[in-house]
Amino acid sequence: MKLANSLRTGLLAGVCLVAFAATPAFAAAVDEQAEAAPAPAAGLPDGVPIEEIVVTATKRETNLQKTPISISVVNAETIRERRVQSLLDLADGGVPSLRVATFEARQSALTIGIRGIVPLDANQPAREQGVGIYIDGVYLGRQHGLNTGLFDIERVEVLKGPQGTLFGRNTEGGALSLVSKAPTGEFGGSIDGSVGNIGSRSGAIHLNLPEFKGFSIKLDGVYQHQDPVTKNPLRGEEGWGLFDRKGFRAAVRWKPVDGVTNDFTYDVARDENTPFYSQLLNYNPENCLSGGSNSAPLAIPAGSTCITPGTAFVGTQGTIRPLLPGVVVNGDTLMREADIGVPQRRSFDETHGFTNVLKWKISPEVELRSITAWRGVDVQQWDNSGGAHRVPVVNYRPECTANGPSNCTFSRYSLADLRQRQFSQEIQAVGTIGSVDYVAGLFYFNEHVSDTAATPNSMRVIYNTPTQATYVPNVFCTADTPEFVGQAVNGCPIDRASQVNSKSYAVFGQATWNANEQLHITVGGRYTWDEKQGQLTWSRNVDYRANPTIAAQNGYQPLDRKWRRFNPLVTVAYDFNNDVHAYAKYATGYRAGGASSRTSDYRAFNPEDVKSYEIGVKADLFGRRARLNLAGYIMDRTGSQVDLSTIQPTATGNFNNLVTFNAPGTTKIRGIEADLTVKPVSRLTMNLSYAYTYTDIPLVPVTYTQFNSAGTALFSTTVNQKFYIVYTPRNAASASIDYELPEILGGARPKFHVDANYAQATQSFDQFATKADSSFIVNARLSVMDINLGGGSNKLNIGLWSRNLFNYQFVYRRDPSNSLPAVQTNDAQGRNVVVIGNNGSVLGDYGNFNMPRTFGFDASIKF
Repeated sequence: MKLANSLRTGLLAGVCLVAFAATPAFAAAVDEQAEAAPAPAAGLPDGVPIEEIVVTATKRETNLQKTPISISVVNAETIRERRVQSLLDLADGGVPSLRVATFEARQSALTIGIRGIVPLDANQPAREQGVGIYIDGVYLGRQHGLNTGLFDIERVEVLKGPQGTLFGRNTEGGALSLVSKAPTGEFGGSIDGSVGNIGSRSGAIHLNLPEFKGFSIKLDGVYQHQDPVTKNPLRGEEGWGLFDRKGFRAAVRWKPVDGVTNDFTYDVARDENTPFYSQLLNYNPENCLSGGSNSAPLAIPAGSTCITPGTAFVGTQGTIRPLLPGVVVNGDTLMREADIGVPQRRSFDETHGFTNVLKWKISPEVELRSITAWRGVDVQQWDNSGGAHRVPVVNYRPECTANGPSNCTFSRYSLADLRQRQFSQEIQAVGTIGSVDYVAGLFYFNEHVSDTAATPNSMRVIYNTPTQATYVPNVFCTADTPEFVGQAVNGCPIDRASQVNSKSYAVFGQATWNANEQLHITVGGRYTWDEKQGQLTWSRNVDYRANPTIAAQNGYQPLDRKWRRFNPLVTVAYDFNNDVHAYAKYATGYRAGGASSRTSDYRAFNPEDVKSYEIGVKADLFGRRARLNLAGYIMDRTGSQVDLSTIQPTATGNFNNLVTFNAPGTTKIRGIEADLTVKPVSRLTMNLSYAYTYTDIPLVPVTYTQFNSAGTALFSTTVNQKFYIVYTPRNAASASIDYELPEILGGARPKFHVDANYAQATQSFDQFATKADSSFIVNARLSVMDINLGGGSNKLNIGLWSRNLFNYQFVYRRDPSNSLPAVQTNDAQGRNVVVIGNNGSVLGDYGNFNMPRTFGFDASIKF
């Protein structure tokens, strides 16, 4: 709290400083000092100490400081200094408003959020992300495949707040735009290599070929590898936390005549990985009691503190399961070897895409653009991250012998196959007529996604005595399934399978009237037509197409929905002088609806909408030796899509489900963002960023019913359930220092970089108040740049790097569902009647630690 108060005080001081800097007297004094300043010393860069940054957030190249949007830019230099190999490396918090986490423990799918818009489960085919991810202007429809290795990236633009006008649906929190380096038309490139601990090694080649008859070609190849972080004791099985990434990209730029540029790119990548290890963090942390000891609905029983986080509901019943022999409880440090070995294979993500961007400058007033793209993702998921710690929890039973019953099995193996294909076409007209800058366009998006999932138990326990046991792999998935997407699910009973077709059409426009040199007024809007048709083809190993009666008994309805939205934008920007700019902005956005394939009735849900009010100021101060950008915003979201773990009765039994529904009322999101860059001398650059994010989802009435062992309802009660926005810390900050030492060895430039990143503890699940840990990550790099190799422009760069320098360990994802006893339900009508816990079996929280310290050496030869 003291940290938050001090930072807010600093923000107020910053606002006062900017206001003072905007006065004519101060501006004149700065100009006089700039004119009187002595010339830079020999060997130091000439010109303005803090360089200008060009962004394309408004579909045209503009100066970052003069663009009335809150944007953070991660440029190529920062990517190198922080050793960002994939988007998951941005999870350290270098951009405080940007949150990146794995879905579950899987590296193969990422959860990405900005400004408190963070979906818990966008892993389903019929559910959308809340932040749009773009590569060279092309929207990526799925979160799968986002963690493949990055190619030669020029910059990553983090656009904060709704971008519904120019970027469309599913950008209510913002957009993450990756911009690749284009062909130069001149021969040159680089060869990069690195080695480090945990068996890490990487290599890359970037090659530009000379222009020939108007054609320029650029080729990029990348390879990244890391050994398992946690060892698997089961011989012949993969460990946890490894990755092996390969990728190739070819870009061709064709300039047949002046005013016409056509960029064609093809990329293909394969990411092999295993999930991070999910370890048991504690044992019965809620102090629950076995049997009906927790069943009093109105008061906590004596000797128990067993409540449901988020509701304080105490009407529970269950059994406290003893620990399996050999199971380790460790909530303090990452386990480098698992307690019990389990089957674990590598997951595969394969991505590919073709993109064609045509730009035709017809006249000084108009440029036409066409962005055409085909992309696809194929996934095979093999996730056995939890071992004995995830459901189902096994209890001691004498009948658990070598030939014991099936309920002597454990170690849930989450298998899934997914296939996604998308086509998009965007037409833009960009230009200036008189004092008006404009963008207008049409957009079309077509996506088909299909998936299949299974969760067999991969291990069997054989008890020798109550305290001694043997663990052997379980024979599972022996019969061929009649339908599957890929290889992972083949031979297993199908938990669920679905397919979805989504189409989106949009027309958009935005115009900025430059009333004079200081006042700029922007008005824009986007009208979107969305269509989504989906089918749940399998549920709990029942083929719904072959068994329509069972499907009807379960309340199944195919998804066939259409939505229409108009998203307006109004911005008023004012330039106090060349260095100080302020703006006020109103913007809207929305995330499309869908259906949950994790429910037996394919429960549909509606879109969510957000309105945002933002003010900001961007200032270059003290002769551009300092840059301060401030933004404050209020966002109101209606129809918030939240997730609730339930047990859903069906015609073939009761099953665990994850229901997605729209919360009533208005979700409040409030925030302040500050970015400060100071460059007091040419060799030293210091950065400080801070984000304060307040979120509040209104209470949701949820009805719970408890039964006795005979199935008789004991009582039913409705509580006001509290839901949370996941992975969104109230306070987050990042700081960095870059210092370049005097040149040595004929022009070589030694350089030192260090950054520190902090985030307050936050929830990992939106229905539980239980938080993960706060984080503090320090990264560092010492490098020598531009070592002359002779032969003209040949240069060598070398560096020593470390991520998480101080080996700070924290739980970034904490799952309390195994810590809670059960509240049973008999409601199958779609009401919010749910079950808490793992069928009454209580063990403890399980979760995932961050990556330990990594370090290594890299080298790059530029030619």
